Amino acid sequence: MIKAVAWDIDGTLVDSEPLHLKSLIFVCEKYNVDISDLPDENFIGVNLYGVWKALQKRFPANLEFDDWANQINNFYFANSSALTMTPHASEVLHELHILGVLQAAVSNSNRSVVDINLAALGVTKILNFSLSLEDVKKGKPNPIPYQLAAKKLGVKPYEILAVEDSNSGIISARRAGLMVAAVNIHGCSQTAADFSISSLKEIFNLITTEKLKNNI
Repeated sequence: MIKAVAWDIDGTLVDSEPLHLKSLIFVCEKYNVDISDLPDENFIGVNLYGVWKALQKRFPANLEFDDWANQINNFYFANSSALTMTPHASEVLHELHILGVLQAAVSNSNRSVVDINLAALGVTKILNFSLSLEDVKKGKPNPIPYQLAAKKLGVKPYEILAVEDSNSGIISARRAGLMVAAVNIHGCSQTAADFSISSLKEIFNLITTEKLKNNI
């Protein structure tokens, strides 16, 4: 039976991928780095350090990761008013809270990005907690983020429904033993997920269905 929901944030609760991409392009153009050979969805679900590792050789040799990452994050913060919320995201989280369902946010983004996204949604206070990339030894697709979430929630991994929109997130949650609902926002492969949903409102149906199965 589902006792808790673990939410990915970027692309799942907040349509932040366009702003992340704009932030990356801004810094790339600043250093005359061309990434037009890469598809826009190339870094969906990839943490910032993973993006850096893929692109580091294109940047000047004396540019350090921290400086590069700060420039990207600063652009993101300065333009955060352009963020778009996923339809029904705030509504669904608040209704689950009223129903007494445990909820956590498990993100591959840095703490500062996590905080600004959750604040934009208006759900910071109703979540049991949130995990950022700085809170774990390794990010998604490693299972550590969701293993830690299960431990902090105090329930068995199989009693938690992870809601994800990227392959790396789906893999992370499945490796940790969670059930996974894949939101078809970016058209990622969802073959490893337990459920495929097109709207966050479908979460209510999944929770009800799993409860009925448990009582049969």
